[in-house]
Amino acid sequence: MRIVIPDDYQDAVRHLDAFERLAGHDVTVFHDTVSDLDALAERFQGAEALVLIRERTPITAELLDRLPSLQAISQTGGGVAHVDLEACRRRGITVMAGTGSPHAAAELTWALVLAALRHIPAEVANLRAGRWQRTLGTGLKGRTLGIFGYGRIGQLVARYGQAFEMEVLVWGREGTRERAAEAGLEVAGSQAELFERSDVLSLHLRLNEATRGIVTAEDLARMRPSALLVNTARAPLVASGALEAALRAGRPGMAAVDVFEEEPLIAHPLLELPNLLATPHLGYVEKDSFERYFGDAFDNLLVFLDGRPVTNLAG
Repeated sequence: MRIVIPDDYQDAVRHLDAFERLAGHDVTVFHDTVSDLDALAERFQGAEALVLIRERTPITAELLDRLPSLQAISQTGGGVAHVDLEACRRRGITVMAGTGSPHAAAELTWALVLAALRHIPAEVANLRAGRWQRTLGTGLKGRTLGIFGYGRIGQLVARYGQAFEMEVLVWGREGTRERAAEAGLEVAGSQAELFERSDVLSLHLRLNEATRGIVTAEDLARMRPSALLVNTARAPLVASGALEAALRAGRPGMAAVDVFEEEPLIAHPLLELPNLLATPHLGYVEKDSFERYFGDAFDNLLVFLDGRPVTNLAG
C-alpha cells in the first residue's frame, strides 16, 4: 500500500521503533507543511492511506475530491476536528483515531511554569553574555495554581502543583467541577474568580465550538500584574488578539505558550513581547509519546489493511 505521512518536521518518524511495522509498504514522509490545495493534492496523489500527525494538516472535502485513490486515514492521537469526517464517509474513506498520553504535555506545562517564573531563558542568555544575576524570580510554594479544565492533563498539572505546595483552584464545566471536588480540590465560584485569584493559570480544555474563545479579554484583564497565564492546550481557546493586548497592558504580567493560531509559526507580534515565553508546540513532541501515537496509528492501519474489523473509528 502507498502510505503518505506529512508534517514530520523533525524527521523523527523513520527513526521510531514503531516505523518497522510499516515494512513492506511504500511510505513517503514529508518534513514540512504546505497549505496550498494544489500542493497538497500533488503530494498526496496516489496515496492509498494517510497517517496524520495531530492537527498539522486539515483534510477538507476539496482536497479529498482530488485524491481518488485514498482509502484510509489513520490519525495520531484522538482529535479529528481537522478532518472532514462527513466528506470521508461519502467517499468511503475509513478514518481511524488513536490514543495518546497526557504526561508529555503536563511535563512541558510545568517546565514552562518554572522557566517563566524563574526567568530561566533570560538568565541563561545573560550568563552566556557575561551578565550575572539580573532578575528576581518568583517561587511557587503557597501561591495559587488555577486549572481551567480538569481532564487527564489538568489532573496531572494539579498534582504537580500540590507537590510544590501550591493551592490548587479549578474551574470548568460541571463534570470538571465535580471531579475536582471529589479529589478534594477547591472549585472556583465562577470563571471570573479563577482568573482573579490565580497566580499561575493553566489552560487544559479541549477545543470545540463551545470552548473556542472561551478566555476573553475581560478574563485576562482580571488577572494580576504578577500572574502567569500558561497555554499548552490550543491557541483559539483565547479570543483572537486578546493575549497580545493583555500582555501589552500588563494583565497578566507574563504568559507562557506552546500553541499558536497558525502553525508552524515563522513570525508573530507576540514573539516580540518581553513578557512572553514561547515554545514551538512541543507538548507532545517527545520520544515516548511519538512511539505511542505512531504505534497506535500504524496498528490501526494494519488492521484495516488486513481486512479485520476496525474498532478505533473516528467520530
